[in-house]
Amino acid sequence: MELIDLRYFIACADTGKLSHAAKAFDVEPSTVSRRISNLEDEFGLSLFERDHGGIRLTSGGQAIVVHARRILSEIDTLKRVGTRYASGRVGEIRLGVRIPPIGEPARSLLRDWRTAHPDVALTVREGNERDVAIALMERHLDVALIAGRTIWPSVTVLPLYRERLLAAIPADHLLATDLTLNWSSLCRETILVEGWDDNQAPREFYAWLLGNACDFQVHAASKQTILALVGAGAGVTLVTQSLAEATCPGVVFKPIDEENAWLEFDLVWPADAEDPLVGRFIAFMRDQSRLRGLL
Repeated sequence: MELIDLRYFIACADTGKLSHAAKAFDVEPSTVSRRISNLEDEFGLSLFERDHGGIRLTSGGQAIVVHARRILSEIDTLKRVGTRYASGRVGEIRLGVRIPPIGEPARSLLRDWRTAHPDVALTVREGNERDVAIALMERHLDVALIAGRTIWPSVTVLPLYRERLLAAIPADHLLATDLTLNWSSLCRETILVEGWDDNQAPREFYAWLLGNACDFQVHAASKQTILALVGAGAGVTLVTQSLAEATCPGVVFKPIDEENAWLEFDLVWPADAEDPLVGRFIAFMRDQSRLRGLL
C-alpha cells in the first residue's frame, strides 16, 4: 500500500466515478482501477459496489475511508510542520549563559531576535562554565553565550561583542571617592572571584588583568553573591558594564582607566550542530553584531 493508493481511493469515494478520479490526478482510469483492486486484495474486502451509474462505497469501504482521510490529513500536517521547522522559523532556542544578559548589548540583541522570530521560544539556562559546557555537549542546550576566552573541545566559537569592565567596591571604601581606578590601585585589595574546584577560569582571567600577586579569594558562588560580599565589605570585584546597571546595596561601580579593561562575549555551539533554527539564531546574532560594530 502506498499513499497514492489512499488518495485514489478517497477521490473515487468523493466523485463516485473512476474516470473523474483519474482525471483529477491526470492518469488513466485503468491505473486508478488497478490501484483500487490492489487495495481490495490487501484488505481482503470490496471497497466499492460497481454499476452502470458509477461506484459507491461498501459498508467496509465507508469504515476505511474515515481512517484514510485521517491518515492523509496527518501526513499533510507532518509536511507542513516539517517545512516550518526546516525553514528555521519555529521551534525553540535553548540558550546557556554564564552571566545574566540583563544589560546592553545582550538585552537588545535578544529583544530584536524575539521581535523578528515571534514563533520561536527562547529559554535561558544559567550556570557556571562547567555546567554550561556539559549541557551543550549533551545537547541539553543549543548555544551558549560565554564571557571570557572560551577554550572548549569540539565547539565553534563566534566572538559577538565586548563590554567594558568596572570595579565593584564597598560604598564606604576609600577608593569610592576616586573618579576612576586602575589595576595597580585594585591589586592592593582582596579580589573576590567566583570559581569552582574544577574550573578556575574566572580567577585566571582576573590574574591575567591584575597579576598573580593579588590576594584572590575564590567563592563557589554566582556574581550576585559576590556583589553581596562586596557590599558587606569583604573585598572588591570586577563586573561588566551591563551588570553595573543593576543596583546592589552597599556597592558602587567605578570605571577602570586601562586599555585592556574589557571582556569579550562569545557564542559557542557544538561543531557538528545541524539544526536550521540554531543556524538562523547564530547568523542573526553575527549579522547584528557586525551591523552595530560591537567588536
